[in-house]
Amino acid sequence: MWAELATVGRQAETKGYRRHAWTGADADCRTWFQEQAEARGLAYETDRNGNQWAWHGDPEAGNAVVTGSHLDSVPDGGAFDGPLGVVSSFAALDELRRRGAEFTRPVAVTNFGDEEGARFGLACVGSRLSAGQLTREKAYELRDGDGVSLPEAMEAAGYDPGTIGPDPERLARIGAFVELHVEQGRALDLSGDAVGIASAIWPHGRWRFDFHGEANHAGTTRLVDRRDPMLTYAETVLAARREAELAGAVATFGKISVEPNGVNAIPSLVRGWLDSRAADQATLGTVVAAVEQAAKERARRDGVDLTVVRESFTPVVEFEHALRDELNRILGGRVPVLGTGAGHDAGILSGSVPTAMLFVRNPTGVSHSPAEFAAEDDCVAGVLALADVLEGLACR
Repeated sequence: MWAELATVGRQAETKGYRRHAWTGADADCRTWFQEQAEARGLAYETDRNGNQWAWHGDPEAGNAVVTGSHLDSVPDGGAFDGPLGVVSSFAALDELRRRGAEFTRPVAVTNFGDEEGARFGLACVGSRLSAGQLTREKAYELRDGDGVSLPEAMEAAGYDPGTIGPDPERLARIGAFVELHVEQGRALDLSGDAVGIASAIWPHGRWRFDFHGEANHAGTTRLVDRRDPMLTYAETVLAARREAELAGAVATFGKISVEPNGVNAIPSLVRGWLDSRAADQATLGTVVAAVEQAAKERARRDGVDLTVVRESFTPVVEFEHALRDELNRILGGRVPVLGTGAGHDAGILSGSVPTAMLFVRNPTGVSHSPAEFAAEDDCVAGVLALADVLEGLACR
């Protein structure tokens, strides 16, 4: 399975992956998922929001145990973020069949669409729509960098955008959702463990900073006469690092657009996107407020106009303690429990169904990069742990 996915959307020049929502690479990943489901005799379906499902047992029976993750990627992302969870889910079902496990609850593997938000700027679109955290109206307003709307992209890919929206009936069938994911940090590497259990997801959000200045000639405009928004942006980037460090949080400007984007032109507009995360909501609010204040102060000095828009926000997610403790019991009570600053579909669904997460060791701690890695032995350990969890939850 891993080899079959390895070439899909991989870029020769960067060795990273571009599996953006509703593109050709995304379609190839979806075809792969359907083929895996049908090869195992699982009942395959796509829901109203484009999420894929592969069912063992009656989907209508309720109290199902669901596992899976996503197959899309960030720009030039790594091979493991998302796909490891989907591949491991199918492999865990294979392992349970090898054991001769007898299921007493329905089990499903899922691929949630557009988890990374690389194309339309909003993460976890598929799960947000299903959980009612993204309305159809707001979804219809999403556009990519080329101005293509989400419904236009879905329609071009052969899906009906007229059906998107909350899916409470489907979520009501789920008794537990367990997502396996490569760790996006080094906690397991430092503890020497191959597998861990998630305790919580830090609150996190994305803010767009628009710095409006005045376009002018880079060679003939005196420095004193300039209204250069790039200066304000640069100071804001430094402020984000400074404030995050002081608060024990993280803050990153990882995306930028410039107009008119000419080498010999002073920009008229610099637009930067801030991603910030912290262990608690109060700390996150303090960091973002401080970054915004620093930007405003510098903007006044530079004669630049500033607007800040919060594009997305996810509060702290405490995974259900009873389910988390049940996973630990099934796995022998020796599995480390750790928090994470990364968002996941499991976090979005936690408000609707009991959710939990397993992490697989990442020895470098690198993620959202071609250098992302997990050793084969650790991946196998993750599959066996997930199989044990599914057996403990769905076969008793």
